[in-house]
Amino acid sequence: MTTFATGSTGSHSRPDALTRDALTVLQPGFTGTTAPDWLLRRLGEGLASVGLFGRNITSPEQLSALTAQLRAEHEDVLVAIDEEGGDVTRLEVRTGSSVPGNHALGAVDDVDLTRDVAFALGRRLAACGVTFNWAPSADVNSNPANPVIGVRSFGADPDLVARHTAAYVTGLQAAGVAACTKHFPGHGDTAVDSHLALPRIDADRPLVEARELAPFHAAITAGTRAIMSAHILVPALDPDRPATLSRGILTDLLRGELGYEGLIVTDGMEMRAIAGTYGIEHGSVLALAAGADAICVGGGLADDETVRRLRDALVAAVRSGTLPEERLADAANRVRALAEWTRRATGGADAREADAGRADLGEVGLVAARRALRATFAPLPYEPPVQPLYVAAFTPVANIAVGDETPWGVGAELARFLPGTETGTFAGDSAGASALAVAGTRRIVAVVRDEHRHPWMSDALDVLLTTRPDTIVVEMGVPQSPPRGALHVATHGAARVCGRAAAEVIMSAE
Repeated sequence: MTTFATGSTGSHSRPDALTRDALTVLQPGFTGTTAPDWLLRRLGEGLASVGLFGRNITSPEQLSALTAQLRAEHEDVLVAIDEEGGDVTRLEVRTGSSVPGNHALGAVDDVDLTRDVAFALGRRLAACGVTFNWAPSADVNSNPANPVIGVRSFGADPDLVARHTAAYVTGLQAAGVAACTKHFPGHGDTAVDSHLALPRIDADRPLVEARELAPFHAAITAGTRAIMSAHILVPALDPDRPATLSRGILTDLLRGELGYEGLIVTDGMEMRAIAGTYGIEHGSVLALAAGADAICVGGGLADDETVRRLRDALVAAVRSGTLPEERLADAANRVRALAEWTRRATGGADAREADAGRADLGEVGLVAARRALRATFAPLPYEPPVQPLYVAAFTPVANIAVGDETPWGVGAELARFLPGTETGTFAGDSAGASALAVAGTRRIVAVVRDEHRHPWMSDALDVLLTTRPDTIVVEMGVPQSPPRGALHVATHGAARVCGRAAAEVIMSAE
């Protein structure tokens, strides 16, 4: 029987090779801004990856101290993060991102800019000790009703998404941070959030190959070090199992047909698409058997008990013959190989000061946000505001990947230009009338996100514009609805810099 050390993290009993391999393939999260004792103990026992979320980060200095704490226990630990920029940020979860997301970069369609943004973001991550980024999203957002991808995608055109995915991978990895291209084989043509249920794509195989797979071809050619699987059912590729659990998709297609040799990581196993159908333990065993190399868990389940349950499930599966021992060993070796690559790639990271990284990121991010913005003026002459405004934020429920804790909008930026500007949040059938009542005589800036997906939002704009035609409209999601208002601004994302770029246009009318 394997024994494990308890208490102090200074010394550990050494688990057997099988148990170490089972720990090595896990990518767990934790709560708090310092590493708990249980996590340090598991690192000593063989755990090779740790996932960080917004709850773990308060500042670059604190993040650097945290990653140093992890490396003091395991020098080659993979420190992973879900930092897409734009709407999905962990580094700047409390302020909003310094860079626009993929949709804004796709709107600009300058691959050099995309590469520069990814490089600057990678520099900041590397300077803080983060070596593995669960990004970019290579999903082709072909379904406008998609509730979970949207502005996280470069766009709806496979060729555009492919070239920007490759540029992003190249830029991020040039900074010494491993890219994890996601969500294979493509989450764009879905109408269900896999955090909540199991989505399905019913396109035929030729369409899936031409549309969904094109960006992953490009990422593989660009040398992406990791690819994340999607918890989606694609009957044209496998009629029975979601991609994360499908040998036909992960091994036969991704490894065999596409020739991919890097790390395959699952999306979060506690997401309902897997946890609610197969369970995380059985799902993790099936994922490894299908060809996955690393099990991502920790966005929702972030404790030692989860790590123990998954470790024991994998060990038991090997001992029962359900999971071949050589498959687990191969997966663990791929994790270690990526950790070795990141250690070599970030060898010069000490020379990249965090302050320099922040300056570079902020500069290129604002340039990108300004270039992504599209402004449409009404036929009547536009009069820039000179008095404090009322910002009516028509706020949908945030998807889990984005989270509802990250601030967004234009209110704070407009208040810098016009002190006294206030913001209110509205939703539902009475949103328009409520905003009018609260705004009083002040000019209104209506902020929406994916108006085309929310009929109540369109109705609210109808109410405002009928009564107050001088209303300014800012769309911070995917701009599918026709422009309207005295000025319509499409930012292609809700990052902090997108709000700043929108405020600049509102104030200058240029």
